Amino acid sequence: MKVILVNGSPHEKGCTYTALKEVEKSLKNNGIETEIFQLGVKPIAGCIGCGSCIKTGKCFLDDKVNEFLEKVPNTDGFVFGSPVHFAACSGMLSSFMDRVFYGRRKLFSNKPASAIVSCRRGGATTTLDEIYKYFGISNMPIVSSQYWNMVHGSKPEDVIKDEEGMQTMRTLGNNMAWLLKSIQAGRSAGIKLPENEEIISTNFIR
Repeated sequence: MKVILVNGSPHEKGCTYTALKEVEKSLKNNGIETEIFQLGVKPIAGCIGCGSCIKTGKCFLDDKVNEFLEKVPNTDGFVFGSPVHFAACSGMLSSFMDRVFYGRRKLFSNKPASAIVSCRRGGATTTLDEIYKYFGISNMPIVSSQYWNMVHGSKPEDVIKDEEGMQTMRTLGNNMAWLLKSIQAGRSAGIKLPENEEIISTNFIR
């Protein structure tokens, strides 16, 4: 079993990374394979809704989005992390997730996911809410923790001192590992994943 942890911060080893590493430790302690996927600092364009990816299976812009999507079929769970920018996730992560999830419900369906955010002081809960919406529209079980998945601090050393925040990250990792193992045990016992109906798109009310 494998979990990819996406670092949506432009800082490779900043506060968001520090929180993700704490989640990763718990996952590894539970025997889960992990990978931290760094978005980097190169610009990531937003989705233009052209539909090309639905026809070809990949975005016409060959960047981090396609690199990530190649890994998704062999990944069992996801954690998306972001710093708080004006009470929202980073613009880079927002553009990335728009393109990653566009038209790909079946690719992510029934795969557990969660989000973590880092902030200096405020805006964390609205940022979490923003990221969670991608999971809720994609049939993905959302993994919770003992508190909202946030850490506080303006530098990694501060985040480490946020004892409750770091404990929340560890609990999140343990809960993710438990759910992945439970899903695997269910499959081994013959419990099939839910069969979803064909999507009905209601664009207006008659």
